[in-house]
Amino acid sequence: MKIAVTGKGGVGKTTIAGTLACIFSEEFRVFAIDADPDMNLASSIGIMEDITPIAEMRGIIKERTGAEPGSSFGEVFRLNPRISDLPESLSVTHPRRPNLRVMVMGTVEHGGDGCVCPASVLLKALLRHLIVRKDEMVILDMEAGIEHLGRKTAESVDLMLVVAEPGLRSIETASRIKGLAGDIGIERIMAVINKVTGEDEEEFVREKLESMGIPVLGTVPADKTVIMADMNGEPLSRYPESAAYRAIRKISETIISMKNQKEC
Repeated sequence: MKIAVTGKGGVGKTTIAGTLACIFSEEFRVFAIDADPDMNLASSIGIMEDITPIAEMRGIIKERTGAEPGSSFGEVFRLNPRISDLPESLSVTHPRRPNLRVMVMGTVEHGGDGCVCPASVLLKALLRHLIVRKDEMVILDMEAGIEHLGRKTAESVDLMLVVAEPGLRSIETASRIKGLAGDIGIERIMAVINKVTGEDEEEFVREKLESMGIPVLGTVPADKTVIMADMNGEPLSRYPESAAYRAIRKISETIISMKNQKEC
């Protein structure tokens, strides 16, 4: 199953993506892909070592595309580079969860590269391979914009999970994401309401989302344990009795049930 997790910055999508990846790895092989320029997914699952983003691997980019990152506009390079061996060789295995691997995509930062450059071609090819070809569970921690998934890639995403928190700005972002997701062919879009402190907040966000046609998959309460885990540099999975972790585990069970129904 392929799940893309997105939402407005600061809503807690990386915590939810990382915790889901940890939970799923108890039963499945999981690739956790950091496709957010902020690149915090590794620490959210308990990998504290620095991981070089693929977008910064100039040697790999040149080897596979035939051109240097930041090369001059109009230079010829391969648009379909060979990448089938890269997910395993460029990902890091979790030290305590052998079923869980993480890959950091990085972002293209060279302003003169134009719409197509060697680095972006390689990143898009890797995303397409991971989503379309891999048989593992794939969890993508996305930025709010999702156009870079591309149409053919998007068709293979089983679930676009939008994380929202109480507040109109978060809901407005969810609405924009739904529009983009529809434009590129993603059929199943659902939401998680995060950082909820009361029933009135949950009801407010749920009504707004469902009026947009975004069903709510689950709710995660505001929990100081999330802040404490972040301050300690620990994944939320270290605190299985916390209210937030229990809520995310319940969401994971619902997703697995959806997966099983699809397979039947």
